[in-house]
Amino acid sequence: MRTKQELSEAVRRDRRAALVVNAHSRRGRRLYRSVHSRLLAAGFTLLGAYPVDRPGELDRVLAEAADLGPDVLVVGGGDGTIGTAARLLAHRDIALGLLPLGTTNNFARTVGVPLDLDAAVEVLTAGKVIDVDLGLVGDMRFTNHVGIGLSADIMLKAPPRLKRVTGRLAYPLTALGLLARHRPLRVTVRAEAREHEFVTHQVYVANGGFHAGRPITSDANADDRLLVAYPVGGPTRRGLLRATAGNAAAGHRRTLRDEPFLAVRQAWVETDRPARIEVDGEPYGETPVRIGLDPNALRVMASADSPDR
Repeated sequence: MRTKQELSEAVRRDRRAALVVNAHSRRGRRLYRSVHSRLLAAGFTLLGAYPVDRPGELDRVLAEAADLGPDVLVVGGGDGTIGTAARLLAHRDIALGLLPLGTTNNFARTVGVPLDLDAAVEVLTAGKVIDVDLGLVGDMRFTNHVGIGLSADIMLKAPPRLKRVTGRLAYPLTALGLLARHRPLRVTVRAEAREHEFVTHQVYVANGGFHAGRPITSDANADDRLLVAYPVGGPTRRGLLRATAGNAAAGHRRTLRDEPFLAVRQAWVETDRPARIEVDGEPYGETPVRIGLDPNALRVMASADSPDR
């Protein structure tokens, strides 16, 4: 496998790429032709270009694109699409190029890829390859987070049309409808030879630095060999709403040393009753669950000044 520097040089010099855009992401269908023309104008040779229109075809199309042997696989879509691509490219000699076309674009924010399309393409032409951690839930890798509780119910219920129209507002709007019927969970997190217990409607275990398009803390990122476990609010519905609003406003001011954050390398999570799990916005299963890390598992195109541990 080439070094990161060698792969960076190959991307800048040869510009051999494949393109996959999820047409079901918030901006994917509308922007596919524009993305395609921008990459050609930037000097990329596209070994293959695929708009994914049908549900269930994303895995197959991504694998087909990767098998063409590009130096960079450019993927346009939301966090679910990016997470699927990350699982495919883990520990492979192909860089992931991000075009954030989704609702919240948490992973793009974590690795510093701009949400503006022209600026994101510039990262592909003038950036560098870095490697970042992926989370592990069971045997499945993930980029951003594991959500246990209300968020998993929201992901199942949020209407796709509402997400396209309102963006990340679709999730709190859906949550308001579900919260009146949701019962709090008693959650036990076992990590680093300690046991932590919360009574809450929602727990996250995050690998990245952003959730719902906003920073979790000022120092959380996907390249620190750490997961961040934390509840959102307490047992009351009002507490959840207050905590959600407070997290959105104060994430950039908090650190991993503040409560209620647990910075750990792995965690075992149990609940007093089986609770649904979502992984990067996709349904996964139910608790209990073990969550860990796959360090430096994924190579990503990032800005030239991006930190790389």
